[in-house]
Amino acid sequence: MKKKQLIAAAMAAVMAAGALTACGSGSKETGSAGEIGKESAAKTGEGKAVLSVTTWDNESTPQFSAIIDAYEAKNPDVEIKVIDTSADEYNNSVGISLSAAQPDPDVIWVKDMGALLQMADKEQLLPLDDFIKKDNLDLSVYKGAAEQLRYNDISYSLPYRNDWYVLYYNKGLFDAAGVEYPSNDMTWDEYYDLAARLTSGEGGSKVYGSHHHTWQALVTNWAVQDGKHTVVETDYDFLKPWYENTLKLQDNGYIQDYSTLKTANIHYISVFKNQQCAMMPMGTWFIATMMQSQAEGETDFRWGVAAIPHPSDTEAGYTVGALTPITISRFSDQPELAWDFVKFAASEEAAEILARQGVFTGIQTEASLEAIASAEFFPEGEGNVEALNYSHYVFDRPLDSKIEEIRTVLNEVHEMIMIHGYSVDDGINELKERVAEIKGW
Repeated sequence: MKKKQLIAAAMAAVMAAGALTACGSGSKETGSAGEIGKESAAKTGEGKAVLSVTTWDNESTPQFSAIIDAYEAKNPDVEIKVIDTSADEYNNSVGISLSAAQPDPDVIWVKDMGALLQMADKEQLLPLDDFIKKDNLDLSVYKGAAEQLRYNDISYSLPYRNDWYVLYYNKGLFDAAGVEYPSNDMTWDEYYDLAARLTSGEGGSKVYGSHHHTWQALVTNWAVQDGKHTVVETDYDFLKPWYENTLKLQDNGYIQDYSTLKTANIHYISVFKNQQCAMMPMGTWFIATMMQSQAEGETDFRWGVAAIPHPSDTEAGYTVGALTPITISRFSDQPELAWDFVKFAASEEAAEILARQGVFTGIQTEASLEAIASAEFFPEGEGNVEALNYSHYVFDRPLDSKIEEIRTVLNEVHEMIMIHGYSVDDGINELKERVAEIKGW
């Protein structure tokens, strides 16, 4: 029991993580993996090779230490030097080290995609394609995520940690309404129907059929879920039906309206915990939040997890999410050893190790899913574990050098559409014009 409680606590700690760092001195000639080759590694007094890796808030989360410890146990001739910093200082610290072309750090855990793109654009990362080809690494285990991590047709990183969208639901509210729980093969049209059927009451006691947080992703994610589009396009007409359907949910009172959520600063966590909605699309990180809430006695209602609904012309198993990549500094003085660590950190073996700590990874195996599902307070019942398995993984936003500027436009237009400041057509036209200006199309 104690171990399971620790897993639940670890999940909550992991989901709160946030940044990377680096330090060191000296310089190193740059080049591709093949050009650099294997350099003589720094040695400890015991003759061990020393590999430096960056982490953030390492003392408060097992997402890094579990893999570092496991690698050292498998490789007793290697010592891992951990360069740790607080989450809010990470990107700046790593940037300073890489700008100085220092040999430390060797391995970098990447906090966000924007940082990955910046480092790649500055030629501060080591391309991994030669290593992948040499070792005949099977990228299919990442179910499309590794290919989507390619930037300018180069693999600079592999998937490490992973979060994706699922559907949360309140079993008690479904039971009270006499409605079957959501299945793992449900279309968005069926979801809209459930949202209408599960809405009840008035005023302060009203229960909404579902809850959509204010993020723009809670509309655009489903528009890119099938992998046919991204949020960086020349034409945004594909967003129209998704905005129209979301506005129908809002205007019919099946979800709380955007203006109220923004004005009152209502957080999705409180809405679900207070049983004000029957369903909620949200990321897998919320599983840890709910488990911890129940472990602490804050909530005691029965809840479940289903696969995120899918478009009617797309099979079940498609989901949307974001990754924590792991990469190698171009200035590392031991790229082959760094690759060996990266390859291990992104392996099936590592996935199962991390799963025992409650951490979702870029690889899903039966063992890793069973480990997460065995945690205390993970929802019981048929279908919850299966809901965590997916067949296709799509990034919520692509690796594009202009993505942060485009996200600003997406957020601004999203708000105007949701408060009826723009018609859907007007919003789509503005997206086309402003994104084209940003991209120079």
